[in-house]
Amino acid sequence: MSSHHAQAQGTSRAAIGMIAVAAAAAFLATFNETFLNVALTPIMTDFGVDVSIVQWLATGYLLVAAVFVPVSNVLYHRFPTRPLFVAAVALLVVGSVVGALAPSFGVLLAGRLLQAAGTGLLTPIGINVTLAVAPREKLGLAMGIMAAMTTLGPSMAIVVSGALLSIAPWTTLMWVFGALSLLVLLAGAVLLRNVAELGRPVLEVLSFLLVAVGLVGLLYGISTAFSGSALIAAIAAVVGVLALAAFVVRQNRIEHPLLNLRPFRSTPFVLGVSMTMLGLLFVFAMNVVIPIFLQSVRGQTPMGASLTLAPGILLTVVLGPIAGRLFDRHGGRVMIPAGFTIMAVFVLLVGVAAGHESVLLFGALYVPAVLATSLVIGPSQTFALSSLDRESSPHGVTVVSTSFQIAGCLGTSLAIGVYNAMTTRGLEGGSDLLGASTLGFRGAAALVALTSVIGIVLAFAATRAARAARAARAAQAEGTVESGRARTVVDLMKTDVYALSTEQNVLEALQMFTERGISGAPVLHPNGSLAGFLSDGDVMRYLSAEHPSSTNIYSFAIGESDDLEDALADLVSLPVMRLATHEVVTVDGNASIADAVAVLSDKHLKKVPVVRDENGPMIGIVSRSAVNRLAISSYLASREGQAQRADDESSIVERERQSA
Repeated sequence: MSSHHAQAQGTSRAAIGMIAVAAAAAFLATFNETFLNVALTPIMTDFGVDVSIVQWLATGYLLVAAVFVPVSNVLYHRFPTRPLFVAAVALLVVGSVVGALAPSFGVLLAGRLLQAAGTGLLTPIGINVTLAVAPREKLGLAMGIMAAMTTLGPSMAIVVSGALLSIAPWTTLMWVFGALSLLVLLAGAVLLRNVAELGRPVLEVLSFLLVAVGLVGLLYGISTAFSGSALIAAIAAVVGVLALAAFVVRQNRIEHPLLNLRPFRSTPFVLGVSMTMLGLLFVFAMNVVIPIFLQSVRGQTPMGASLTLAPGILLTVVLGPIAGRLFDRHGGRVMIPAGFTIMAVFVLLVGVAAGHESVLLFGALYVPAVLATSLVIGPSQTFALSSLDRESSPHGVTVVSTSFQIAGCLGTSLAIGVYNAMTTRGLEGGSDLLGASTLGFRGAAALVALTSVIGIVLAFAATRAARAARAARAAQAEGTVESGRARTVVDLMKTDVYALSTEQNVLEALQMFTERGISGAPVLHPNGSLAGFLSDGDVMRYLSAEHPSSTNIYSFAIGESDDLEDALADLVSLPVMRLATHEVVTVDGNASIADAVAVLSDKHLKKVPVVRDENGPMIGIVSRSAVNRLAISSYLASREGQAQRADDESSIVERERQSA
């Protein structure tokens, strides 16, 4: 093994380790958001508080986490990644110990809020690490894993806490979470390395105070709209909106903003974040309403309610990375709206099943609903962040991470609010508890179904926005050649392309390779659409596997060809599509030259087929050699321009000297 190959393998293993740590951090952060929800009743009993007080263990946690997310961007670029990560997870460990030993509710809340500060820092750090180390061609897969952990966290917390509470007191939850946090802390200390570009950013205190007041006011207003004074909720929400507006104005005026608002200039980013939030809102809303409904109305134990959710939760973990892989290959044009559609349809069916006796049917219908979130959350998040340039990405991560907390607070508050309001209306209308609670649950289900329908609309808008962004880049680069430099892939590609037909055999392909002096060619369907790509390397690998006794291909050059001739005779009956690569990497004709360079570099390819639109027919091929020629010609043209300008300046100086 060459030293270069060994180094590449070592780098790959290091990246995998860091992504695993980041995924574990994402799981911890969202797991803890709902871990105590099932334990609120025994906590109320132990400390003698009512539901309006105890709910701050959940709402306060989300609020503080949301406030600390913007701070993470400053810290991420000021301190090395490993010690920053360890410090953030240490807050979770310390908060767990404080909560487990708390002698009063106030101390328990303090420990919980300490955990929330760590969560607010941890989520964006994990996403930034993933974006920094994941290969470009596998970004969808990596973000799919992150999304699976984000979805798994709050759902699995319900299952685990239900199981633990059936055999131990609620303080056990704090000890268990502290132990999990300590394991992640140790893993981060061993596996992480610095991946951020460090500088000396300063925390802008006034901006921090404005965003803190803004988020707390807005989310407090929403969370208390259904359960407290409507006037106080409205005042809090108005104060929050005004503070956020002042925050936005200040960020555009100061030299070093707490949050760079550049990502909001990208319509695909805004739509991607919105779709991510709708997917998360679905998860948080159903994770809090279903256990309440099953326990208070259907007589299920905490463990029984948890097990009803378990199948969908576990399958979501499997589907998350698969969805990410599909996004890498095909994009989200079909996947994301399909996910929202499945969510809407099946959550309505779950609402219908709530009125029937079978809890098994109820749980079975919820499985595809929660599975569909894997088709939405990870791909939408990847879609949003991939629309940003390198400079804007960390700020985009901060926005996405803040949206996690906002979506959690919105989902929990709105679902509980609708559930309680409609249940109360049913009771006042003369319904029994079962009928009124079923009405309340169906109201919550209708709410998340409506948000899913909104997601469908946003998904189609996102596709149009992405297409418009590509067209805008192409229009901006209009002019085939300027100063010796091509502007789009169409300007650079070769249109006279040698191609194979799906009806040809492999020997005919090799004959064409020899006659044309090429090493590979695309394979086209009879209608001209791209079917695959075949290279001489694909053929050689087949021969070495199926005919290991044959000599290598170069034997023909020195006359030792008997064994190889027998092997090649086998290729006459072998269709080209048997050996061709089916999942072909392509580039859109309207893409920029930078996009083509990125594809060729990241995929380690010599040439890439160019297609019209995302899934359109092949219209040419762009090669690494064409890019190299372009780079050289651009450089030479630049040198000639500089020389010409120097000559012109010398002539002007000479004329001025003579006239003087």
